[in-house]
Order: sequence, then structure tokens, then C-alpha cells
Amino acid sequence: MSHGTAAATLARLRERAPLVHNITNYVSMDVAANGLLAVGASPVMAHAAEEVRDFVGIAGALVINIGTLSREWVAAMLLAADAATERGLPWALDPVGVGATPYRNAVARDLVARRPTVIRGNASEIMALAGQAVRTKGVDSTRGADEARDAARALATEVGCTVAATGKVDYVTDGRRALAVANGHPLMTTVTALGCTATAIVGACLAVEGDALHATAHALAIVGVCGERGAEGDPGPGTFRVRFMDALHQLDGAALERAARITDA
Repeated sequence: MSHGTAAATLARLRERAPLVHNITNYVSMDVAANGLLAVGASPVMAHAAEEVRDFVGIAGALVINIGTLSREWVAAMLLAADAATERGLPWALDPVGVGATPYRNAVARDLVARRPTVIRGNASEIMALAGQAVRTKGVDSTRGADEARDAARALATEVGCTVAATGKVDYVTDGRRALAVANGHPLMTTVTALGCTATAIVGACLAVEGDALHATAHALAIVGVCGERGAEGDPGPGTFRVRFMDALHQLDGAALERAARITDA
């Protein structure tokens, strides 16, 4: 299977600088917004119900992240998802911590029912969304992405979307096709919100690449390659976070093509 060109997706992203509308959590706002800026996109972090439909109307993609829930934010998420569906705007769902509480599970189900273009989560989250009984540890995964393959495929088929279960090796499927992305570094798990940032960059790639499977794989390769570059020299988590942002800004297409490890799965 051809997986397209990650370099071409990155080039289009930087040429078009798409507006990515994020309804995300308090913890990830700073990292996700700066990650989008560093890679070449334009972020807006807007969650007021009074304006989310307007932002969806001008955005290139929508990203919804359920990390820190409240009644008002959930209402805004549902409004934005409905507006994206009406407009045909691609949108990505990050079901942070699904499986941990009944409320979080109910919110995630309501959002999945609105048929996101992409669902990106860790293995535990994807397995929980697919209806499997999974022991959770708050927002951290207790499973490896390889364990979530069947769940990801089933969820993608049921919802009619692309699903990415991320971990040491990321697994991306639309129910028919599947890709593995083997980029990244263990230090990425020591900095909060890098997974949220990955979903935000998935949104940016969706804005410029019409094939959601390829857009998702390319975004995860970008994030993974920059994780590898940021980890060079074995820095601590604080230094790594800064170097990761620098790597997003400095990444060029040729280097991405050389380093990206995207294969059929």
C-alpha cells in the first residue's frame, strides 16, 4: 500500500497555514497551541458555546479533546462537532481518559456518535471506546498499541472513521487499510500533553490532506520524528520539551522522508 508522501503533507501545511480550532483541556492548551505554531499551522483555542460554530465556519479542521471536562465545555464540544458535520469539516477526537469514569464515557459516546473523521487515543482509550473492559490508570494507558489493533479496526468500521492507537508503535486504520508508524522516543511519555499535541497536528494534517488515513500517519510520523530529534543527547523532560518544539519548527521534508518509518500493518 502506498502511504503517500509525508513531506508533501508537511509542505502543504506550511504553505496554507490552516486554522485549527481546538476545544481542548487546560493542561494541553499551551503545548498544543505552540506545537501547531511550530509545525506551521494556526491554532485557535476557543470553547465558548457562543462562538464555536463561528470558528468552525472559518477553520480548516476541528480538534476536540476531553481531558478536562465541564458541563459548559461539553455543550460547546457537541455544538462544534455538529457544526463540523454540517459543514463537512474534518475533525479529530482525542478521548482522553475514556474508561475512567461513567461521565467521561458518556461524553465520549456522544461525540463518537457524531462521527469524527479521526479518533486518536492510547491503547486503553481505544479499547474502552470499542466496548472492551479495560483497567484504566486515569489518563495513562495500561496497554500497548499492538493490543488495541482489533479494537481499533472494529471501532473504525463501526464509526466509519480512521482510528489511531498510539504507543511505542502507532497503529492507524480505517477498517480496511492499516498503517504502522514506528517513530518516537520514550522521553515523550515524560512530558504531559504531547499526545494531545499529536492529535492537534493530526487536525492540521487533515486540513491539507483529504485521505484521513494518510493524514493521520503523516502527523504521527512528524511528531515521532521530532520526538527522536528532541531526545538526542539524552536531555531531561524539561529540556526535551523545548527541543521537541524546536524540532517541529526546524523539520524539513527531506529529513522527514528519510526518518519516517511508515509501513503497512
